Amino acid sequence: MLIASCASCHQVLAPSPEAGRRVATSSSSRGGLLWRLRDKQPRLGLFEIGPGHELHRLTCMMQAGLWAATQVSIDYPLLGPPTEEDFSEVMTQVQEGFELGTLAGPAFAWLRHSLGLAEKDYQASLGPGRPYLQFLGTSKSKASFFLSHDQRFFLKTQRHKEVRALLAHLPRYMQHLRRHPHSLLARLLGVHSLRVARGKKKYFIIMQSVFYPASHISERYDIKGCEVSRWVDPAPEGSPVILVLKDLNFQGKTIYLAGPQRSWLLRQMELDTAFLRELNVLDYSLLVAFHCLHKDERGPGSSLVLRTARSVQGVQSQDEPGAQNRRLLPEAPNALHILDGPEQRYFLGLVDLATVYGLRKRLEYLWKTLRYPGRTFSTVSPGRYARRLYQWVEAHTE
Repeated sequence: MLIASCASCHQVLAPSPEAGRRVATSSSSRGGLLWRLRDKQPRLGLFEIGPGHELHRLTCMMQAGLWAATQVSIDYPLLGPPTEEDFSEVMTQVQEGFELGTLAGPAFAWLRHSLGLAEKDYQASLGPGRPYLQFLGTSKSKASFFLSHDQRFFLKTQRHKEVRALLAHLPRYMQHLRRHPHSLLARLLGVHSLRVARGKKKYFIIMQSVFYPASHISERYDIKGCEVSRWVDPAPEGSPVILVLKDLNFQGKTIYLAGPQRSWLLRQMELDTAFLRELNVLDYSLLVAFHCLHKDERGPGSSLVLRTARSVQGVQSQDEPGAQNRRLLPEAPNALHILDGPEQRYFLGLVDLATVYGLRKRLEYLWKTLRYPGRTFSTVSPGRYARRLYQWVEAHTE
């Protein structure tokens, strides 16, 4: 039996995800040898979290909880744009051994709808059935990273203060995406909490993966526009594991685009980083990935010059018909994060949007100024951070 409680003015009783739990339970009892072998099988730096993995029980809870949480938005869809109460709603669903909280659930359901993402597809990707994938990140944070089995959605644990910042900025974030529907900002699709028994709450977010589909991606980079701690030792040649590299690994490389496409990219970077500066955030990253185009994917038909006009111009009036998601996109999954050059397809997206420039970061800036004289590092004012990342894109595109 599932019990749901709401912190806003209304309450809903979510349907029981017993079917989802049965799938998770049956997965745990399958042939041990087969699952242990699959668990050790690397797929581009990803590992299936099967039985025996230390995170298997946790991710099964996440899957069952997300199945039930999404069922609520399926059964009780919003009939209009989210209200102020929708942005502050907290729904807690209690299941055997754990409880899952859904923060601003109606607002995120509306955002997913505006992106053309069907709730049933979202539920199928994130719910029970097949194990999540563990992502071998190169971040220095203590966060855990997961991908849905189809690699469409990225899950990341967050600190509570980061979650508070994301939720505080959510109305403005959604407004920015309405005005610039092809923004480079990663699409944030949900914020949740998970408490096991009487333990401490853990928070995690769900995003649309920038690196999707990943099957033909050859290189991945996390760019901050600085040099301190921005090198990763590449995987040995021939290794099946592909790491996310950093700024210093990118030296000597260029993003080749047609002239108007480069102009669009620079303008969109200007719009997005200006927005993040207004939010007083820093330490976000530009994710970049390379995918070599086949001959039949190249040529004039692949140009996105005309298709990106609306993103630069934005929406002049909220009453403009079809203001959301109306520019033409490349015929590829995850088209919002894709730009095609003459020979390469590039995946681009701005992620990690929750670090506020408060007292702690100001003190960190002063310490790093003394620690790294004459060198560039990530902790600088939001205005300087935005300008520097824009300049990096300007210097590394042609």
